[in-house]
Amino acid sequence: MEGTRRAVTRISSAASTLHPASSSQARMHPRKTDLARQALQSHAAPLGMRERQALILCDGHRNLAELGALLGPGTAAQIERLCAAGYLVMTGTPIAPANAPTVEVARPAPRITAPVLPPSPPTSPRRSIVAAKLYMIGMLELQRHESAASHKLRLQACQDPDATAAHLLAAVHCLQRTTSSSFTQRVRERLAEVMPEPYLPALEKLDLTLSQSVSG
Repeated sequence: MEGTRRAVTRISSAASTLHPASSSQARMHPRKTDLARQALQSHAAPLGMRERQALILCDGHRNLAELGALLGPGTAAQIERLCAAGYLVMTGTPIAPANAPTVEVARPAPRITAPVLPPSPPTSPRRSIVAAKLYMIGMLELQRHESAASHKLRLQACQDPDATAAHLLAAVHCLQRTTSSSFTQRVRERLAEVMPEPYLPALEKLDLTLSQSVSG
């Protein structure tokens, strides 16, 4: 009974962060403007890491409720500020998805061994492999390196949770090679906030590898 009350409290709290009065507002679909795209590409706009994450995820497909589940408390207020600044516009219906790129398999991709995991314990509502996957795809979209595009396509095509976790770790390695150590560390920290708990030991071990690599 106590566990049920706590679950209800968490769900109510998450719902209240979207909008205090209207559930229809939570179904609005924010999308990026040209100003937002220029800001993400130039890295010169006065935007924090959390604001950039919000702009990346606001693709016109996700509504405010879905964005709140990915970004956490304060999402609605943050989206409103970005709208007021001209980075986002609101639409009542999701935009039609762009044609997904076709991946032609010319040769077998290297096999990635997923970490051996214990039985999955209950996780918090914000933790999900899907949330981690969407976040990493957004980070890879910011990169111009060919290897980042390759990792993004593999993540998009992957459906198995364990294989997805392995691809996420490989993507962090890719960012380590092609971006700054501070950026890679911020990405790893955000993944640690949204990945299901059974995958965290593998991510923490990867963090040690990153530290040794940077210090060397």
